[in-house]
Amino acid sequence: MTGDFLEKEESSQNTVELSLYEVRRKIYPRSVSGVFAKWRIVLVLFTQILFYGLPWVQWNDRQAVLFDLISRKFYIFGLVLWPQDIIYLTLLLILSALALFLFTAVAGRLFCGYACPQTVYTELFMWIERKIEGDRFARIRLDGEEWPWSFRKWRIKLSKHFLWVLVALWTGFTFVGYFTPIKVFAAEIIGFTLGPWQAFWWLFYAFATWGNAGFMREQVCKYMCPYARFQSVMVDKDTFLVTYDKTRGEPRGSRSKAANHKELGLGDCVDCSICVQVCPTGIDIRDGLQYMCIGCGACIDACDQVMDKVGYDKGLIRYTSERAMLEHMDNKKARHYIFRPRVMVYIGIMTVLMIAFITSVFLRNPLRVDVMRDRGALAREIEGTKIENVYRLQIMNSSENAMKVQLSVTGLPSMHILNSQGKEIGELIVNPSSNLLMPVKVRVLMEDVKPGTHPINFDIEAKEDGPNASAALRVRDEKSSFIVPR
Repeated sequence: MTGDFLEKEESSQNTVELSLYEVRRKIYPRSVSGVFAKWRIVLVLFTQILFYGLPWVQWNDRQAVLFDLISRKFYIFGLVLWPQDIIYLTLLLILSALALFLFTAVAGRLFCGYACPQTVYTELFMWIERKIEGDRFARIRLDGEEWPWSFRKWRIKLSKHFLWVLVALWTGFTFVGYFTPIKVFAAEIIGFTLGPWQAFWWLFYAFATWGNAGFMREQVCKYMCPYARFQSVMVDKDTFLVTYDKTRGEPRGSRSKAANHKELGLGDCVDCSICVQVCPTGIDIRDGLQYMCIGCGACIDACDQVMDKVGYDKGLIRYTSERAMLEHMDNKKARHYIFRPRVMVYIGIMTVLMIAFITSVFLRNPLRVDVMRDRGALAREIEGTKIENVYRLQIMNSSENAMKVQLSVTGLPSMHILNSQGKEIGELIVNPSSNLLMPVKVRVLMEDVKPGTHPINFDIEAKEDGPNASAALRVRDEKSSFIVPR
């Protein structure tokens, strides 16, 4: 009796465990044409031309866009950013986040459907897959048990993966090319002199591209991407989303083209399920708004084609808002609610930050100076009549021209500055997009100062020297302190 009870309980537990575990069902998206499909193609081409081509663009005899982590310098065309310019990166990240919030408030997961790298590379890999294996039903048959493994099947599969791997390797190569000069990187690959870390990140990113776009696909959007989980808090009843018009479409059902579906008590949906077949995440948009929907509009193109064939009006599935659906508005009237308070707040904050960013970059002083005290020798007596403090000056030139620099120090009587050899410092030359690190000595007469800590200023003046140099005088005033021992 007890044994039977335990066996039933164990069986019940196993049933619960199996029901909680969702076995992935492979999705075979059907190809579709239409307005939104064309937009996806345009954005795939635009983003990939930009991504693959940008590292090869040259600017002043260097790579135009390069994030040189080893040298701790970011090159973005004529802009050279140092670690001290972290404020610019912060502003860019804030602007990117606000743009994402704005797009979501206006049109849901618009970024996911058209510009997200996961979507873009999935589209690219599926295009290769369709060219080699065929459309939806051909791929289903190829993967089915009725098509046993043969030379032809192996050839098709290997050809697909060969092209996938080539795209993935080129993608990984380009990605690393943003962090190390891409021409040098290519020469190292050809010459088999590639460093271990460069090789690791190249192959790692290539593997991630191959795995995510070739195999995981919708799993990344549904389970790994956090955006899918919190997007619902950023949409409201005026957000434009891919929506199925239940009032018009239900009750759904098949019918002949010549039949009067109104007399049959049917809605406009012919229950062809093509909207499900074209969906890259495999959802049924007719079940309502779902977090797995990436807003790509494939179901809209597919449904509009079906509506054309049966002679019904388009728009059974369309981009519209909840308010428009409930109040039976057309999209022209629904668009009047786009510029609502939350959207205007996003636009206002972004405008202010963008103006501040552009103004700051335009007025940015390319001369930077850091003053560091020598901790090994805070103060010492020289020749019995002078007090000397030692400092390390780092002069950074973030312009594309060399700089002629003059140094001086103020704050105490009889103060003068010398180089590490104890000689007067003349005019210094700081090369373009580089820094000059030099020790300096500051001396004062003992009779002119009292014991203690005294504030001083390092005054640095520089002029750019080059064919495109600015005529403006670059000035920096860096505060420090001078210690006189007791």
